[in-house]
Amino acid sequence: VEALPSHIVLRQLTQEGRTILQTASPQALAVANDRWAALRSVLDQAGDINSASDAVIPERTLFRWRRRIREAEQKYGSGYVGLLPRYGERGNRNRRLDAEVLTLMDQLAEDTYETAKRRNVKSVFGTLVIECQDRALTAPSYRTFLRVIKMRPRVKLMERREGKRSAYVATPFYWELNLTTPRHGDRPFEIGHIDHTELDIELVCSLTGRPLGRPWLTFLVDAFSRRVLAFWLSYEPPSYRSCMMILRECVRRHHRLPQTIVVDGGKEFESVYFETLLARYECTKKTRPGAKPRFGSVCERLFGITNTLFVHNLAGNTQNSKDPRRGSRTHDPKRHARWTLPKLFEYLQNWMREVYDTREHPALDQSPLQAFEMGQTTMGARTFLSIAYDDDFITQTMPTTQKGTARVHEGHGVTINHICYWSDAFRNPSVIGQAVPVRFDPFDAGVAYAYAQGGWKRCISDHFAHLSGRSHREVALITAELRKRKQNSMSAAHSQVTSAQIARFVAAAEEQEEILAQRLRDAETRHVMRLVQGDGGNPLTEQAKSGMDAIPVTQKSVQEGQRPSRSGKRKIYPDF
Repeated sequence: VEALPSHIVLRQLTQEGRTILQTASPQALAVANDRWAALRSVLDQAGDINSASDAVIPERTLFRWRRRIREAEQKYGSGYVGLLPRYGERGNRNRRLDAEVLTLMDQLAEDTYETAKRRNVKSVFGTLVIECQDRALTAPSYRTFLRVIKMRPRVKLMERREGKRSAYVATPFYWELNLTTPRHGDRPFEIGHIDHTELDIELVCSLTGRPLGRPWLTFLVDAFSRRVLAFWLSYEPPSYRSCMMILRECVRRHHRLPQTIVVDGGKEFESVYFETLLARYECTKKTRPGAKPRFGSVCERLFGITNTLFVHNLAGNTQNSKDPRRGSRTHDPKRHARWTLPKLFEYLQNWMREVYDTREHPALDQSPLQAFEMGQTTMGARTFLSIAYDDDFITQTMPTTQKGTARVHEGHGVTINHICYWSDAFRNPSVIGQAVPVRFDPFDAGVAYAYAQGGWKRCISDHFAHLSGRSHREVALITAELRKRKQNSMSAAHSQVTSAQIARFVAAAEEQEEILAQRLRDAETRHVMRLVQGDGGNPLTEQAKSGMDAIPVTQKSVQEGQRPSRSGKRKIYPDF
């Protein structure tokens, strides 16, 4: 750029003039434009203000505008600034109330209005008037006091009147400052979110067709790409077993775990073995604040999309049960339930791969799969962080008891969840009487594991025939039932439930309603586990793609005690 000649002086705005011009409102700029246009029109027509006798604008006003232009050129570097109206300088802008009244208003607003009583403004204003009368002060108007209330900090006001949960909606968002401060990490597998939700759909048993309730869905989501790294579907409410299974599934699919895992304040995330597993593979656990769903917006938004775009389009969804008082028996979701847990797992997995992964995400301007692959290409695959999906890792993902250890008794072995387990390693005299670490299979009460003689040993229950294939939750229900029966007949000192009693109870109460329903849920979960271990991460099998298998026995026939037809044909539901 060529330099200007030295005799040319640029007219530049001073800092004060730039501030006045930048803070001028659109209305003030419009007034200044009208004044400038009127002044130029008069000068162009007559050439002199004194000769413009028929002007609509008085001469004194025109002279005053010219004087302001000259003063602004000397003071601010631009005459246009002098035409801006000075409405803010009019009148007495100082507060006329006494300092004691101002202090009293702030004190009542903080100590009386901002309380859990949630008093309205008029009642607090009445207290202010009385206080002013007692102190011989001039009370302000109601509008003045209302203005003081509205100027109070919004978040603090709502928190003191309504609590932290209500004030959370008024807290400011965390905005992304620049490209060097990423909001959800800067590569895949850096930050992962784990959360649970109960899906809005009623499921039935694949064997009997009876309703089994609503399933729970657990997601592990990559925060960078919003891709679902793993998900787990079961009937069991959120527990440490769900946390272990979701980590196991992530390693099975990707042979990786996120470097940082964000969880909520649930008790299932505080398990010793869950934290041990994360520490074993150098993962950092971060707990997001309670009652602040924005910190888990990655999972919360995914739950909403899954329900609205997938689950709400299936038979048996619970949209009609949102308002029970307006619901009809003919539209009860349980009567329209058709989906089973294994089939829902297969189709949900297909929906994740074919729809969600390829659908453009509004926060990324690309699909989660594209963001994931781009991040892997840019930042590298980091294969040195790979985790082998072997027996050692599977054992690490098994839960333990609340104590974590069990004492080895001679001839009986260890007792885990009121069940005795035996292994040949317990024949060693050096092990007898020692408290050894134990683990158990959450879906097979007939098997457990104990750490003895330098390794994890497989232990078999003394009633393996009755307990094999039964889940830990089902055994807990049996134990609770036995304790309830003994409550009136035995003292607390002799109320210990043994594995023999559990086995006899199982044999005598095979058809008990609650335990039978739990067995059906566990059978569905084991079916899902076989699907997970057998598909190898491939798309749906041909059987799954061809459509849902029909349920052999309808819900109505089971409730009425009817048998299926002798023809052996399956009932085909028209919904599919």
